[in-house]
This record gives sequence, structure tokens and C-alpha cells, in this order.
Amino acid sequence: MEALRAQRKDSPDLFLGAFLNGRLVGAVIASDDGRRGWINRLAVLPEARGEGVAKALVKAAESALRKRGRGLFCIHVESDNATSIKLFEELGYARENEILYFTKRERKSY
Repeated sequence: MEALRAQRKDSPDLFLGAFLNGRLVGAVIASDDGRRGWINRLAVLPEARGEGVAKALVKAAESALRKRGRGLFCIHVESDNATSIKLFEELGYARENEILYFTKRERKSY
């Protein structure tokens, strides 16, 4: 939570929400590593899915990152998350098979 609070304080423009009738129905947190823009923590309430909320949030995150000079946008998606894979493919994201993702886990759960 401490790191998230610090990120929000430093980059409030990268914390985005989607509202319907004053109710938060979706959110995304973007980040900027100085070279790439990252789309993180995209979430939409089940009852608001299929209405374009996720696409609008991703486009808003890309726009915020463009204002910071970023033109390379990245996302990590778990291989069994077909819904997210389809979403990002529809938005023009390409699967990068040449990039390998490595982790070193100190605990089994984070």
C-alpha cells in the first residue's frame, strides 16, 4: 500500500476511473518507466463488462502516457486470461514472443 500511495502522489494522472451515474465501474493504473508506458491493474465490474469500459480506460491510459512522451505501451497478461488477450488484440497490441518473462519468488503468494 505504501508504494501505491507514493505512486499515486507522484503520478495522479496515471490513476484513471470510469464512472456510470456517479458510480466507479472500472479503473486502471498506468506507469511510466522512462521508456515504456505500462497498463496495469485494469479492472471493470462484472455488470459493466461488454460496454466498452475497458477499451475506454486503456485508451485514456495511453493518452496520459503519450502526454509524458511515451509511444511504447506494454501489458502483462496471464496466458489463460482469454478475455484480456482478446481485448488487447482488438486494441492493436501484439504478442511479443521474443521477450521472455522471468520471476524470482521469495514467497508462493504476493
